[in-house]
Amino acid sequence: MTQENSEILSTNLSHLDHQGQAQMVDVSGKESTVRQAVAAARVRMLKETFTAIQAGNTPKGDVLATARLAGIMAAKQTACLIPLCHPLPLQKIEVQVTPDPELPGYQIQATVKTKAETGVEMEALTAVSVAALTLYDMAKALEKSIQIELIRLVSKTGGKSGDYSQPV
Repeated sequence: MTQENSEILSTNLSHLDHQGQAQMVDVSGKESTVRQAVAAARVRMLKETFTAIQAGNTPKGDVLATARLAGIMAAKQTACLIPLCHPLPLQKIEVQVTPDPELPGYQIQATVKTKAETGVEMEALTAVSVAALTLYDMAKALEKSIQIELIRLVSKTGGKSGDYSQPV
């Protein structure tokens, strides 16, 4: 990369320094505000697998409680997992794993809230991703073809970039 290209990139992209190298954004000058993000994912499986999980008839135990707890724990570890993410004081982490017989499978939603200088989108996305992976791990003895789908940011509030809500 030429120096000119690096300078152009670094003025437009906050995660690049003047040489075009990745850097953690300095948020020390930003105001600490309340921020919240909601992310979602879905896990699709065979009807037989869904029925077994719903009945609590799985070899590894409580699939849904374990997935929910894994999502909560993962949100708290986001800065350790994703380079350049800031460690944040999380005030709320809620992970819901809801049965969806029409899939068949589960809808997963995570809500993460903080009062900080930067947002919690990555924490919410990490929570639903790890919850979905854990659901797969807990049920893979029943079915290896379980699919994790549509991991996405649903909404966010607070911060300089303003609010966002995904169109339905």
